[in-house]
Amino acid sequence: MTAMDTGERRRTGEARPLITELIDETTVESVAQEAWISLVGEEELLVPLPGEPVTDPVSSWVDVVGPWTGSVVLTTGRRTAEELTRALLREHSPEVLEDEDVADAFGEIANVVGGNVKAALPGSSGLSLPDVGEAPAVRNPEDVCRADLLWRGQPISISVQGALPPLPAH
Repeated sequence: MTAMDTGERRRTGEARPLITELIDETTVESVAQEAWISLVGEEELLVPLPGEPVTDPVSSWVDVVGPWTGSVVLTTGRRTAEELTRALLREHSPEVLEDEDVADAFGEIANVVGGNVKAALPGSSGLSLPDVGEAPAVRNPEDVCRADLLWRGQPISISVQGALPPLPAH
């Protein structure tokens, strides 16, 4: 049985949970590593070290809707997204990648990472289809859990960020 939002929580003044109350950076790194191994390969590890700022960024994300609502966003450079696409497609990778190929592959990685994050959250949640483009804006800086990683020496940021602005103080 799923709980229906009756508004009771808001009327009693109970605050929405922040993502940092539900998961931490280590959890984000762990679920990302699981996704990487299953999609890209066992030898393709993510290293939990921040890299240089991304140039020519591209993001892929999925939205999570449930007791906590927000987005799981992967951001990296366009060339790194292309290399991820080649690693994901392996021997089926075309010589020339189309933008659609990169969007599909990078979106699928966001989908798997987002699904793993959703599974780590309490309660029942839904997951949107992936989107690729400019990352959604951070609505509440306190409702963000971010892991900065390196893959093949290139920076990849995974942020789990709330979609809702902070509730007003009572």
